[in-house]
Amino acid sequence: MTARALDELVEALGIEVDPELLVLALTHRSFAHEAGGIPTNERLEFLGDSVLGVVVTEHLYRTHPDRAEGDLAKMRAATVSQRALSAVAREIGLGQYLLLGRGEQGTGGHDKDSILCDTLEAVIGAVYLCHGLEPTRAFVQRLVGARLTDAAGLGAGLDWKTSVQELAAERGLGAPVYRIEATGPDHQRHFVATLALDRQDWGEGEGSSKKIAEQRAAENAYRALEAAGGGEA
Repeated sequence: MTARALDELVEALGIEVDPELLVLALTHRSFAHEAGGIPTNERLEFLGDSVLGVVVTEHLYRTHPDRAEGDLAKMRAATVSQRALSAVAREIGLGQYLLLGRGEQGTGGHDKDSILCDTLEAVIGAVYLCHGLEPTRAFVQRLVGARLTDAAGLGAGLDWKTSVQELAAERGLGAPVYRIEATGPDHQRHFVATLALDRQDWGEGEGSSKKIAEQRAAENAYRALEAAGGGEA
């Protein structure tokens, strides 16, 4: 990792970060293993995940005083999901700076949702160690602020699996059943989920994890049910 590359990333982040901590935040376990067992970004990811959760939770609590706990939890989940955070990571070009092993490089690890999400959380952890809570709060809100705003109006999209389950119950279709097919090697699994209600398929979704595939299948099933029944989001 060159000094120039670190300077570029710091500029993209919009906040100074200790170079050693920033390199650590970018160090995926595949790179660490090939480099002889050097430290990975996993401890920083653990810290950053907690800091992110506190900042987002407090923001939602303060800005939506009339929303129930269940709604707030769904809004938080939508904001800090792997899908949402990997999109933020792409917006700041984080993928090009990742330190990955040869295997991960060869299988597109620089653009893999799970790796981008985890690395962004590690970067948040590094920012917190360098600056403390308040500057990190401003950093996090700048990163995910638009998604926090959008979450308030997502409706069913806050949690497609719960929403389709509730809609199916209203229509007497029973509980959703998900069929999962997984392909590819362990380090690059691809999942396809199909949601069935009352033995009829209603939606299919794909993703890099079972959870993502199921959410996308639930979204497509919910929209199909709405179209079939004339309901509203």
